[in-house]
Amino acid sequence: MNEKREEIQRLIKETRSLPTLPGIVTKMSALVENDKTSIQEIARLVSSDQILSAKVLKLVNSPFYGFPGRVSTVSNALILLGVNVVKGLSLSASIFEMMEKNVVGLWEHSLGTAVAASVIAKRIGAPEAEEISTAALLHDIGKVIVKIKFEEDYKRFESLVQDKEISMFEVERELLGADHAEIGGWLAKSWYLPEKLIEPIAYHHDVEKATRHPLNTAIVHLADVLIKAGGFGFSGDNVVPLIQPAAWKKTGLTETQLEGIIDEIEDKLIDVKNLSLEIQATHDAQA
Repeated sequence: MNEKREEIQRLIKETRSLPTLPGIVTKMSALVENDKTSIQEIARLVSSDQILSAKVLKLVNSPFYGFPGRVSTVSNALILLGVNVVKGLSLSASIFEMMEKNVVGLWEHSLGTAVAASVIAKRIGAPEAEEISTAALLHDIGKVIVKIKFEEDYKRFESLVQDKEISMFEVERELLGADHAEIGGWLAKSWYLPEKLIEPIAYHHDVEKATRHPLNTAIVHLADVLIKAGGFGFSGDNVVPLIQPAAWKKTGLTETQLEGIIDEIEDKLIDVKNLSLEIQATHDAQA
């Protein structure tokens, strides 16, 4: 099992690029070519895709730019990098040849979790709501690594998830010796992302382990659970975990307060679904 862990860590060090949805790349090109497009508009689009967000944050936090571990929002990254750099990044991004159900589903789940985290953070007055939303968008980035680098294993994982009705998280730990959260944390660290993003990614399934940014981690965990419970997107399995006691404690939320938050999240997810359908339609038109 240790051999698998070491193999994953080696693959992460070798990972130079990850795929992104083609509709995102097309929209990015159109925005950049328009002289009237603002940085905020580009930031909104980049923030809607976890892979592109990760690429932008990886680049701006690389030693080359001199800001390692300090830039945690896409909007700040765009200001520092410049639109042309981001354009080149998006156009050079690898794209999926097929948008399989679980790929689109994972994207929707990630974006939904980001929206939910933003709502929760603002409701409880948490500082750095945008950073928390970014961490939520990237929380399942480890699943992308597992799917791309362990394609045959991933197919077996899917079968076990269905046959045993257990979570992908449990299957990963059993067969890889590491789960997607831990793998995502390794990836984020190798990309020099800030600790405020690394901890929520690495510990969104184990809130108690977060020591430096426990509130951010608790919010991402809570958002992840709520989006899974609401059936928005598809994260790889249908198992809805319980909200961990540490998350209740850190956020200070009650079940009554959570009901109001859920109502607000559901309203915002309508826009998210429309965006998803629009991007899928762009892909279908290109196919």
